[in-house]
Amino acid sequence: MTYPAFKAALAHVAPVFLDKDRTVEKASSLIREAARHGAQIIVFPETYIPAFPVWCALQAPIHNHDLFCELAANTIQVDGPELATIAEVARECGIFVSMGFNEGTHVSGGCIWNSNVLISDEGTVLNHHRKIVPTFYEKLVWAPGDGAGLVVNPTRLGQVGMLICGENTNPLARFTLLAQGEQVHLSTYPPVWPSHDPAVHENYDLKNAILIRAGAHAFEGKLFNLVAAGYLDREARDQLANRDKEAGRILDASPRGISVAIGPSGTPISQIQQADEGLLYADVDLALCVEPKQLHDLVGGYNRFDIFQLTVDRRAQRPVRFHDNGETPDADADTLTFHS
Repeated sequence: MTYPAFKAALAHVAPVFLDKDRTVEKASSLIREAARHGAQIIVFPETYIPAFPVWCALQAPIHNHDLFCELAANTIQVDGPELATIAEVARECGIFVSMGFNEGTHVSGGCIWNSNVLISDEGTVLNHHRKIVPTFYEKLVWAPGDGAGLVVNPTRLGQVGMLICGENTNPLARFTLLAQGEQVHLSTYPPVWPSHDPAVHENYDLKNAILIRAGAHAFEGKLFNLVAAGYLDREARDQLANRDKEAGRILDASPRGISVAIGPSGTPISQIQQADEGLLYADVDLALCVEPKQLHDLVGGYNRFDIFQLTVDRRAQRPVRFHDNGETPDADADTLTFHS
């Protein structure tokens, strides 16, 4: 048996804040840059298109209606022109692309999901995942997702799975991917995640939280974990700070996210990128995932499936299902993942 080895690019980058078209242009440029440097996959941060709604942590929701409406106007759909552009660039460059985005739907102008797609080097969408549960104040913006995207895709780079931010804290979601033979895990995070006013309480340490979760999943699964967190640039920071005098202070004092690649031992195999915007590269060799399985193979000999059982419903959730003329709806309607 042969095991793939490849270079990965982690996009520790900022979007063009709340501008989907210019963010897609920036993403396309970064994809081309990563390909020129020999990367076979590039991972973008959580909801890169067009922004992570960090404003929900900074002011009460009664002050943020305009930002919600602007975000909704800049959502994209899986079958829309924005992802089609990115897919075409992926095909041209022969590179896999993991893209986080705010997903809208034609059935509701105000329903938004925190979503991620894996696009192949041939420009096809392999997987479409919606974050199962928005975390804390994220519930003010995003609807809960479903299990349809809890899929591990076989690719020439290996078995690739993905989870978004806090989902990497959920051991059942993580095991669902491990049990499908996951070898390369994609983790995406925001640029900053304020949990308290830093003047009165210690804030959520996003760097440490990422290292704990990414390391644990890599170590438990004996796999590679490619982590991409967003970057808060000056433009976005100032736009939010200009709305409220306290927002800038809170943002400036809140720990930033990190981008890093973690190996099967649970330790970093790349630099940790936090303070500077840019692409971070890491070399992945799946042959290194084999030997550690002798110690802990959670989906093999180091488990007791006669004791533990996990059931996962991967049906995509829909607002309505129609039964016309007494006929049973097409079974595929419950498993579609690329349309709302």
